[in-house]
Formats: sequence, structure tokens, C-alpha cells
Amino acid sequence: MPIVVQKYGGSSLADADSIKRVAQRITETKKAGNDVVVAVSAMGDSTDELLDLATEVSPLPPARELDMLMTAGERISMALVAMAISDLGYTARSFTGSQAGVITTAVHGNAKIIDVTPGRITEAIGKGHIVIVAGFQGVSQDTKEITTLGRGGTDTTAVALAAALGAQVCEIYTDVDGVFTADPRIVPAARKIHRISNEEMLELAASGSKVLHLRSVEYARRFDMPIHVRSSFSHKEGTIVTDQPAPEGEPVEAPIIAGVAHDRSEAKITVVGVPDTTGKAAQIFTALAVAEINIDMIVQNVSATETGLTDISFTLPKTHGTTAMQTLQRISGTVGFTGLLYDDQIGKLSLVGAGMRSNPGVSATFFRALAETEVNIEMISTSEIRISVITRADRLDEAARAVHTAFGLDSTDPGGEAVVYGGTGR
Repeated sequence: MPIVVQKYGGSSLADADSIKRVAQRITETKKAGNDVVVAVSAMGDSTDELLDLATEVSPLPPARELDMLMTAGERISMALVAMAISDLGYTARSFTGSQAGVITTAVHGNAKIIDVTPGRITEAIGKGHIVIVAGFQGVSQDTKEITTLGRGGTDTTAVALAAALGAQVCEIYTDVDGVFTADPRIVPAARKIHRISNEEMLELAASGSKVLHLRSVEYARRFDMPIHVRSSFSHKEGTIVTDQPAPEGEPVEAPIIAGVAHDRSEAKITVVGVPDTTGKAAQIFTALAVAEINIDMIVQNVSATETGLTDISFTLPKTHGTTAMQTLQRISGTVGFTGLLYDDQIGKLSLVGAGMRSNPGVSATFFRALAETEVNIEMISTSEIRISVITRADRLDEAARAVHTAFGLDSTDPGGEAVVYGGTGR
């Protein structure tokens, strides 16, 4: 039988009734003639609650013990879903990430999947069981310790399992009806996208779209695994994320713009008064790399002729802000800059679309929409299929709606306003 891998997020498993509804959906897929493997997240906001509890007990909990704690939520979910399936007359077997053969690097809190050896899963499938796997976790290849994959990591667990099992499709169930042209929470007129390429989905995910975890899309592209994004609260068709050609007879969408994404999770650091000489930027970013800090956008100002000094600004996750400032302060004497500025009240707005390559005027329309809304731009970054700008966080929603309208992305379907069923969209 074909294998279907499904993933259910925390909002889909928020309480006992939700778990029963998910179990019903899983058994319907089994009844349709498929072998089913399911990756589950922790119930509702239980991961955040565990994290809050950890910080109450210890301001700086050891990374190993934090991973042990964080993985408990998914283990609770997997057991409860298996119980609900049993009540519907089917047999289910639940496995932790390590039992399922998810092998990772040794980095606690943000490990990457190295391999999946699904021996126990295939054995359970062979016996006719539905398999439930705790998402977001694995076991280190080197240390044999339990690890976690970072927030949203259950998406990546599901895609990795699908690739290892040769599944027909990986279905990601969330609390919206698919991938939209913008976050329907801030752009109610957003339209659902029927089909989107991995390249465009990668850019949207990297730019702040929370419907799919970035690494899950990277994994899917590497193994040519189609992802079907759907809602666990409805039976609407959802969105297919794939580079495979559309089936014959299916209308092919070819919009210039795929969507608008926003991100409030970043901060900006400006290194003031950097000597404009060879190697100074290398010293700054090497130190940040050693501290394992991810950098997003970078802008260097033109050097002042009279002083020979320049400013370098860059964005990074807010969660890395304190570490980055401490790292830079330690090298201030070596680099010779005069000061540091930190700003966490910024927002990033991104426009994504493969059609940008061959359609002039996209940038003009984008910046005109922001100008007409009187939104000031602080930084600009581009790729072949993306334009991103940094602006004030309190103007981000307004900017997103203006750009969405300017590119004709607003839904024209009467009563077709996007529905957010609950939770955070993951």
C-alpha cells in the first residue's frame, strides 16, 4: 500500500476533543487504502509552558536537560493519539524520535537531521499498525543524547520520515487551509495558493511565513518530496508545495508574485565607526560565526572621507541579540570601532515571486506602495525572487496590507476571506 506521512501541530492537538478529531482523520486515511505514519507536536502551548517552567526553576537551564524536558510534550501527544486511534478500532504504535531512528547532530536545541533509519517503523507498518512518531526530536549520532530540532521542527521530522519511507506525499496539517499570499491574521484578504514551487516556499519561509518550517522545505526539495499543506479543521484541498509538473488538465498558476511575508522576530545591530580598512568586516562576522549567530541582512555605509570610518548594520534573531552584543564588545579593541547600537523594534517585510526575474517594474510598484503608506525603509536586501525591507515594527501590518493590495493579491471571492481556526498557524 502507498505510504502517507502526516504531521499535526499543537493547535490541531490542543485538547481531548481535538485529539479525537485528528484520530478520526488518521483512520480515514488508513481506511482509504494507505499505510499511515504520523508526526505529532506537543499539545497546544505546552512547549512554551514547559519552557516557562524551566526558566522559573533555573535562569540558565543546562541545554541537555532542557532538551530532555522539551521532548516530553511530544511524547504525551503521541501516546494520546495512539490511544484515540485504538478506540476507533485500529492498532497504533507510538515511537519517540530516537526509537523511530531519527539521527541528528549533537547541538542541543537546534540539532539537524543526519539520517533516518526507520527499521521499527517499517516493521510496525508491516504488521498493519498506524505509526505515531514524536516530532521535533531525535538522538545524536555522536553522543547518543536526546536532541531537539528547534521550534517548528516537527515539520522537518515529518518530511524526513516521508523521504526515508519513500512516501507518496507528506501532509502538513495546520490551522489554516493552506499557504496564503500573506498571513491571513494581518491581511484578511489574502488568497490561498493552490500550487507553489519549493524555491518560492523557501523564500517565504525564510522571510517569516510560519506555515512551514524552513528546514522542512529544504529537506523536501532535496528529496523531491511533495508537501501538501492542509487544515486539520476542514476538508478543503489545501496547497501543494512541489517542483513536480502539474497533472494534465490541472490549471497552472503563473503569477508574478507568490506572496508577501512579514517577520517580527529580528533585531538590528549597528557597529558604529568601523575603520574602513581591509579585513575589519571579516573580523566582525567571523566572531559572530564562531558564536553560532545567524546573520540575515547586512548594509555597510559609504566611508566618511574626513574620518575614514564607516558603519555596518545587520539583522539577526532577537534571541541571539544579547550573545551578539557581548561577542562584539569583546572584539571592540581589536577591530577598533567606536560603538554599538541595538534595536529590537524592527520588522521585516518581504515580497516573493519567481516572476520577478522576467518582469520589470516590480521594485517600483513595491516601493511606491510603501511610499504612499508613508512607511520609512531602513534597510533593503534582494535576491533573484525576493525583495526584503526593514521598517518599524509598528508599521509592519499596514505595510504588508498595502503591498498585498498593490500587486493585486487581494481575494476577489465574495465571502472567501481566509479562516484562521486557532493557534499560531503551525
